Amino acid sequence: MNKAKLRVGIYSRVSTDRQETENQLSQLREFAARQEWTTAAEYIDHGISGAKSGSSRPEFSKMMRDASQRKFDLLLFWSLDRLSREGVSQTLDYLNRLQSWGVGFRSFSEPYLDSLGVFKDAVLAILACIAKQERIRISERTKAGLERVRRNGKRLGRPAIPLELIAKIRQLRTTGRTIRDVAAECGVSTGMVCKLCPHHPVEAHR
Repeated sequence: MNKAKLRVGIYSRVSTDRQETENQLSQLREFAARQEWTTAAEYIDHGISGAKSGSSRPEFSKMMRDASQRKFDLLLFWSLDRLSREGVSQTLDYLNRLQSWGVGFRSFSEPYLDSLGVFKDAVLAILACIAKQERIRISERTKAGLERVRRNGKRLGRPAIPLELIAKIRQLRTTGRTIRDVAAECGVSTGMVCKLCPHHPVEAHR
């Protein structure tokens, strides 16, 4: 990848403060110009938390779509937490997807986060290790939460249907009532009626 002839996509996530927007963008533009890079596109999400998924950020989604179509060669952003605050695992996934499309990345305020730099592999390896530990912690917290619920005597999953209601559903079906009618009267889904009454005929239009 020829550094001197790169087409750059600039991504910025800022608050609704206009001055903050202009400060970030002007510094990113100036940095790109000093490298003699051509700015191909700018993507700016205003007032949207970086903790939201990429699909919930319109400009981020557009940026990733354009990257997949190689509309620019390198993504320039202010800092890693401006790109995403969804957690290390998801952020690493974004960086890996960019690279799989042949698009590099560079953080303005974190020069070591540079896919064209000598520390690229080391940085990604460290992020991968952190992401693995993050997934382990999430899994452990989930298991601990489920165990706490069990100890408190709470039932996990869908609530059980009372035996009286099951008997009523089956009795109504024996009288010839349609699945839809039985479901409506008993407050259950038509699928549940079918499951509880497998030996009764299923109407074509229930």
